[in-house]
Amino acid sequence: MHKYLNPRPAKWPEADFVVGNPPFIGGKDLRQELGDGYAEALWESRPYMPGAADFVTYWWDTAANLAAENKIKRFGLISTNSITQTFSRRVIARHLEARKPVSIVFAIPDHPWLKAADRAAVRIAMTVADSGIKDGQLQEVVSEADLDTDSPRVTLSESKGKVLADLTIGANVAAVSELHANAQLSCPGFKLHGAGFIVTPVQATMLGLGRAKGLDRIIRLYRNGKDLTARPRGVLVIDLFGITADQVRDDFPKLYQWVVERVKPERDHNNRESYRRNWWIFGEPRTELRAALKGLSRYIATVETEKHRMFEFLDAEVAPDNRLVCIAIEDAWALGVLSSRVHVTWTLATGGTLEDRPIYTKTQCFDPFPFPAISEEQKARLRVLGERLDSFRKERLAAHPVLTMTKLYNALEKLRSGEPLDDKDKAIHEMGLVSILKQIHDDLDAAVAQAYGWPVNLSDQEILEKLVALNKERAAEEARGLVRWLRPEFQAPKEVRAAPKQIEAELVETEVKAAKPNFPRAPADQVTTIRAMLSAEGKPIRAGELARRFKQGKRVEDRVSELLQIMAAIGQAQTENGSRYFTLR
Repeated sequence: MHKYLNPRPAKWPEADFVVGNPPFIGGKDLRQELGDGYAEALWESRPYMPGAADFVTYWWDTAANLAAENKIKRFGLISTNSITQTFSRRVIARHLEARKPVSIVFAIPDHPWLKAADRAAVRIAMTVADSGIKDGQLQEVVSEADLDTDSPRVTLSESKGKVLADLTIGANVAAVSELHANAQLSCPGFKLHGAGFIVTPVQATMLGLGRAKGLDRIIRLYRNGKDLTARPRGVLVIDLFGITADQVRDDFPKLYQWVVERVKPERDHNNRESYRRNWWIFGEPRTELRAALKGLSRYIATVETEKHRMFEFLDAEVAPDNRLVCIAIEDAWALGVLSSRVHVTWTLATGGTLEDRPIYTKTQCFDPFPFPAISEEQKARLRVLGERLDSFRKERLAAHPVLTMTKLYNALEKLRSGEPLDDKDKAIHEMGLVSILKQIHDDLDAAVAQAYGWPVNLSDQEILEKLVALNKERAAEEARGLVRWLRPEFQAPKEVRAAPKQIEAELVETEVKAAKPNFPRAPADQVTTIRAMLSAEGKPIRAGELARRFKQGKRVEDRVSELLQIMAAIGQAQTENGSRYFTLR
């Protein structure tokens, strides 16, 4: 038996073989864990596999191929629960929706790793698959106790239906498309690659902040995830983007010496040549984020991995850490939509998890999310509620230094569930006025539901089904040239013109000037466009046919063909005889 294999659950379905995945081996760790030779051979043997997929998905791929060819009856695997995340679930989706499909007939997406089997504190997923199209059984943990003993207690709930690639039953959120309407607006914050960039207020003053001209634009307030979920540390960061090393030395000699002594030695040992060469600049300075934030007074931020999904405004002067996902919109109506139950339900289904904490990613959570086609009256209502939510929480935290956003939402969660409050919870409830916070969220949820034209009491599954259908509808619109831009003046200043205001939909809809759209310049936008066109097509299509739908026509045929081949290789499309392409739907 594999050394990492847990004992089988009592009702584990019969399988031809079961393998366990060594904990934490994902795409980025394959070289380190298995060696360069093994990793290179593995990647070369399966060039169509996403590079960041977990190691266990290579076994999943092999087993699914054997099942599809009827060489085995069924198979089962145990892995870490990260198998449901973006790149790994693409591998599973490829087989669930293939011409010769397999189906997941049993799954537990998130189960504790029991002490009796191993002392590693990880969460695991279990899957059993069979050939053909079949319904499956999904079991989910509803309670767990005594996990650190030899007699753990885990209670599971059971549901039946078509089990999807993200190990859920219901709306196929794994098959949604990124939307042009949301493009260029979301990005992770700065990745420093150098702790020496971070300074305290005292150190900043010593370096000349408040005295040296221009330094106030370089030494900026800095926020990371803990600053948002707990209390701000009050640190600043040295941001030298756009300035040469010689200019820093000549204009700010103290600052230059600081980064030479505290950043350069670390960078000199970095494996990436660009990081070594540009040692005085953040490793990932996020030029796309800087362009999106230009001219804004504030932006929306959320912590990539956190227990409660919360969005708040940060001042434009604040430099965000890489663990913050930033959304370059300063209008509070958008904050209201993002903070609503509709969007939070979507993020919990589309994002992954780290142990038991939900993850928010721009590509899965924000880029495909269909915002409501909203009237001006509805937008004004959401704007009021969005401002109220943001200011109320900040006022409560300012009034009571012991409060944090996490504490507020822990108390809110208990209030919503009806769970009794202990003395500590009651103190937080009183200081945070949590009942008022609940009312703001309830009002916000009702207003957002109204903006979509949906009942406010929809179940989570009904919300997801409607959002998946709306995403498909929007992708088809965009393939025809209609894009409901969130910030048209930034996202498409030349390619689009404002459409006449609609009575029922004033979200700023725009149409491409000509009958045929321009082929996007940015590679990411090219992929998004081609994927949306494939989704809208609904049948296999040749690269040349897609290319002719752009102004540039035959001039971009080679690029379109290249993109289709890449998408097929990484599991985002399939090919028919190597000449026609279609989506995995």
